[in-house]
Amino acid sequence: MRPAVPEILVNPGRRREVSVARPDLESAQFHRRFPGYAPTRVVDAPGLAAELDVAGLSVKDESHRLGLPSFKILGASWAVYRLLIDRLGHEPPWRDIDDLRHALAPLGPLTLVAATDGNHGRAVAHMARLLGYESRILVPAGTASARIDAIAGEGASVTIVDGTYDDAVRASAALEADDMLVVSDTSWEGYTEVPRTVIEGYATIFAEIDEQLAAAPPEVVVVPMGVGALAAATVHHFASRATIVVVEPRSAACGLRSAAAGHPVAVPGPHDSIMAGLNCGMVSIIAWPAVSAGVDVFVAVDDTAAEQAMRDLATIGVVAGETGAAALAGLRVAVVAGASGLRGRRILVLCTEGATDPLAYLRIVGHEP
Repeated sequence: MRPAVPEILVNPGRRREVSVARPDLESAQFHRRFPGYAPTRVVDAPGLAAELDVAGLSVKDESHRLGLPSFKILGASWAVYRLLIDRLGHEPPWRDIDDLRHALAPLGPLTLVAATDGNHGRAVAHMARLLGYESRILVPAGTASARIDAIAGEGASVTIVDGTYDDAVRASAALEADDMLVVSDTSWEGYTEVPRTVIEGYATIFAEIDEQLAAAPPEVVVVPMGVGALAAATVHHFASRATIVVVEPRSAACGLRSAAAGHPVAVPGPHDSIMAGLNCGMVSIIAWPAVSAGVDVFVAVDDTAAEQAMRDLATIGVVAGETGAAALAGLRVAVVAGASGLRGRRILVLCTEGATDPLAYLRIVGHEP
């Protein structure tokens, strides 16, 4: 039987001095060359702040990023770029995507491969389409049809794997070949460089936050967990100056379980939360050292908490999907439980996706996104 809701763990492995290098802003400069680049907005939520008894609550809204409904394009695009540039052997001059596509033409035909619960795979497929490559995306059984259709809409070949997200990851790894390049945001033994660059790509979010909240920087930063890539990027940027809280579903609380054990542990399926992007049974081995040392609090929530957070975000004009609302869901239960003195502090919550399943959004929030 699963433990009671919610689960909160103050990280026993948190170190005051975290020996992780803050990434430079090369990826941010890269993203600024994309068509339609603009910083995503920060939305203040004074009503929710008063309700939760915190000094301030800001939401970084990643529901629209470079033409996609998620922050994932930042990591996927930078990882694809670094992978292709390494294969090319040099970094060519380019001003826009057309220039870059022409510069990469000597590589010949390639297929980009990824496993996904939705957003990362769609981002990889989007990059493949922009650069003139094929893409093959593997999704676990039970993935919402709207998310599959969105990936296919980027021109990808979509394969449904009979199993969990972790099964899809294993199946994608087996496809690696000279002309089939795996672009994963999680890592395993012998495969670490690409997911490392995914983490680097997320630095763009934090460069924007530094400018947007310069007058009142956050004292607490709350992000979803998943395999830990975004959490690791958050640690790289904020561990020395803010409390970091990560949030995951109870049925896939791989971060909380690993922190409690003191080492990565696998959480067996089924991983069946509506927070589909967080249905991960194993942390990324490249992300875990930073996460285990730099995260202050792990929170595992149930689906009803995510649904309430979607409705809460709708009241401030933020259209959030189930995964996107997870961070606010975790913040609410952590504040109510009195975790780590969160009351009275300035809080930043990352809303990481928009309504990627419109029918689910209508059912939960009560109106169309």
